[in-house]
Amino acid sequence: MTFPELRERLQPRCDELIAQYPSKRSALMPIMHLFVDEQGYASKDAMRFCAELLDLTIADVEGVVSFYTLFFQRPIGKYMLQVCRNLSCTLNGAQEIMAHTRARLGVGHLETTEDGLFSYEEVECLAACDRAPCMQINLDFVYDLTPQKIDDMVAAMRAGTYPTAPLPQTERPSRTWIVRDDQEIARGERSAGGIGVADPDDAGGIGDPTGVIMLDRIVSDQARFAGRTRERTIVEPAQILEAIGE
Repeated sequence: MTFPELRERLQPRCDELIAQYPSKRSALMPIMHLFVDEQGYASKDAMRFCAELLDLTIADVEGVVSFYTLFFQRPIGKYMLQVCRNLSCTLNGAQEIMAHTRARLGVGHLETTEDGLFSYEEVECLAACDRAPCMQINLDFVYDLTPQKIDDMVAAMRAGTYPTAPLPQTERPSRTWIVRDDQEIARGERSAGGIGVADPDDAGGIGDPTGVIMLDRIVSDQARFAGRTRERTIVEPAQILEAIGE
């Protein structure tokens, strides 16, 4: 099915969702979920359509989609395996489970198998600490994991007998579903917002020019900033200015 055909088929449901909210932009996430359920990921076509339908900019839509980790911006495997790596699971053997799962699938964190069947991710707390170690498969919980249990589940998924339904997959996934900018950041390179900035890795500590500019503004116009924040209230500006060499 082409995207125009899909859009036409889902249009009535989109209209129903919009009618449920006082502001139609509130229907953004439900409508995106409609398209994800059909396409398997949040496609550029779906995001553009949502922007047009809800009178939003593409940036508005992409900002929401990129914020929520369950909106994948690239095709993923038919089975998304997300192993919890938080404290309770780690104390109960999650490291062994993760290592075994990676070896069993032949992929690493945030990668998809060559056949496009499995995607693998190590995630933070899944709120099932009493049944650790645990994971989610297409958001269905699996508890009390063991290496043998992993082997049995993977075999059942490959055979098509696993009880959790596979995700839709309209495009063949690449090795990773991480977008290009995220990969650059992961390698220590600068994001688009950091290009041309003297030192985007400096958070604004003592001696950083941006911090000095903000400090000057606070000192020269204390009434404007009074009561807005306790963390950065300047109580003794003279001592602070002396500390940074002013």
